Amino acid sequence: MLSRDLHRNTAFRSSPGEEAPQSVWEMISRSPLRSLWDLKGTPVRIVAHRTWRSLIADNLLGRSAELGFYFLFALFPTLFSASSILGLAAQSASSIYSSLLSYLALVVPTSALGMVLTTFNETTANATSGKLTFGLIAAVWSASVGLSGIQDALNTVYKVRDTRSYFRARLSAVAVTVVLSMLATLTLACMLGGDFFAALAHRHVENHFGAALLSLVVRLLAWTMATALLALCFAVIYYWAPGLLVRRWRWLTPGGALGILGWLLASLGLRLYLHYFNFYSITYGSLGAVIILLMWFYISAFMLLLGAEINSEIEAAAAERLLAENDSVPPADGT
Repeated sequence: MLSRDLHRNTAFRSSPGEEAPQSVWEMISRSPLRSLWDLKGTPVRIVAHRTWRSLIADNLLGRSAELGFYFLFALFPTLFSASSILGLAAQSASSIYSSLLSYLALVVPTSALGMVLTTFNETTANATSGKLTFGLIAAVWSASVGLSGIQDALNTVYKVRDTRSYFRARLSAVAVTVVLSMLATLTLACMLGGDFFAALAHRHVENHFGAALLSLVVRLLAWTMATALLALCFAVIYYWAPGLLVRRWRWLTPGGALGILGWLLASLGLRLYLHYFNFYSITYGSLGAVIILLMWFYISAFMLLLGAEINSEIEAAAAERLLAENDSVPPADGT
């Protein structure tokens, strides 16, 4: 009996090299899993193999290049409007935000970040009401295009067709952009706050050991909060972007965790590579910083899409197993 059930469950699932039937993706869209950490008996090796095949089939490398351009296109109008608002509000506010942006040096290559900060400071110094209006319009339009690109890419990953209207999708993109901007600002603020309170500890605690210990604890708390906010950014995108019929909120997923880890490691790897083998300035001249920034956006987009691909294949494997048990998926061998 056990061997019969085992044969039945394996025969009714597609092989790791084959694309899952459309009925599987329809089930994912209508009945998403509560948790993706339970692989439902699917070996990790199978999930990894399926992810690799889907990565090629869905052209994630090409999609990442597309999103990298959208991110670059949206960056400077967004900084333009943000700096205009801060410049009109208070000069000190723009200085604080410039300090927040400097923490991006942990992941963004130095030359690219220097270009971003220079642009930010220039636009802040020349902010006017006319520029503010134009900057806001350009930023909203650019951000909606970028997030629409993410939405299209994740629809490809989940094999779904978005049923939202054009205007509803654009309004959602604007709203999500505002949320993600706030979360990104809070993430940087956590790191700035950790350094600030650590400096206060060294200044007001007379015992050197106690000051060092308190400073370490404060920084660990700050980095923990920053990591949690970064995971929340991934969760918001994975919840909103795919056009699934039923959405399920998940704070942290395997794809999100691996995407964040891969993004951090790839960003640090790019920084090390540019530190020891920086040929971009020789090859591209004054455009080297732009190319480096575009490369970093490309890596960021790829890790975001890779995390979504991992999540979708975990759900697809579980849905195939469930449909096989209900005899809803035709046998892979056609019998």
